[in-house]
Amino acid sequence: MPLPMPEITLTSCERCGTVIAGLDGRYACGGCGWVNHYSEGHHPIPEVVDDDDQGRPNILQ
Repeated sequence: MPLPMPEITLTSCERCGTVIAGLDGRYACGGCGWVNHYSEGHHPIPEVVDDDDQGRPNILQ
């Protein structure tokens, strides 16, 4: 089953108010370091078995 295409989402940082972008509702603020909990995202995080690249050699190394 293919994984859903990630969506770029925007919000205000809960700590400092900076507008930040994230993927599927998961955010990290570069200004103050605030990070929301992974469970607040719009989709569940895929399992390793869902990763199409699993077991393939890393050609960038």
